[in-house]
Amino acid sequence: MTPLSFDVLRRFLRRRAGLAIAVSRHDLLESRMLPVIQRLGLETIDSLAEAVINGADPEVERAVIEAAVTSETLFFRDRTPFEQFRQLLRQLHETRAQQRHIRIWSAACSTGQEAYSLAMILDEEARLFAGWRLEIVATDISHANLETAQLGYFNQFEVQRGLPVALLLRYFTQQGDSWRVSEHLRRRISFEHFNLLDDPAKLGPFDIIFCRNILIYFDVESRKQVLERMSRTLRRGGVLALGASETVLGVTQTLVPNPDYPAFLSTAEDVPAARRRQFVLVS
Repeated sequence: MTPLSFDVLRRFLRRRAGLAIAVSRHDLLESRMLPVIQRLGLETIDSLAEAVINGADPEVERAVIEAAVTSETLFFRDRTPFEQFRQLLRQLHETRAQQRHIRIWSAACSTGQEAYSLAMILDEEARLFAGWRLEIVATDISHANLETAQLGYFNQFEVQRGLPVALLLRYFTQQGDSWRVSEHLRRRISFEHFNLLDDPAKLGPFDIIFCRNILIYFDVESRKQVLERMSRTLRRGGVLALGASETVLGVTQTLVPNPDYPAFLSTAEDVPAARRRQFVLVS
């Protein structure tokens, strides 16, 4: 891959998917594009870059984006956000008592482990929310990821990563070498294709958003746009979770750490200035 082709692909991925690929990651991008040219019947990555420049084939653009996206995920990743999610549900049971409706967004859901983790917790809290409408919307830019997530098949290695045995036996059925999520749980989730660079307003308002371990791959300006748009989709009192290594410091002032649930962010208007200062000093 020539430096020019590398630059073409880098700029395309930044513009269309928000991905910030460092100049030093030439070899990584090349390795991810090799299967793409083989699948599309192209001779070289330079031919792929030329096809991207021409912009005449949506299949080419889709293949490049899906190959570049990092899809690392596991069930109940980092634990703490899911433990606090359960606590948040009980709080929302009080604050949303009139509406009796809670909407949750698993953004950049990859192959679905995060969304199914949330669904398992909702199912465990089902008695508390009898008669309520509980929605999980899971989105990803990768059509291949969404297809895998919707089918709900996971291999032995995947179910061993973060999933307690009790939940595996309760919510999954073994089929050959794979485990499949129960239909009951799959019905709880609506999987949709969505690019985080687009306006999420069309997805509707949310009470809780999980957007974890994806914005670290974005440039600062794209991060800011995504976070500020997400903040506008949060209902009053809603919260957003980022990954353990992600922060809003130096990116946006629209969202601030939630003083009661440290794994989550709230909109600045939902956290009084005095509590924000106190929280920052303690941390």
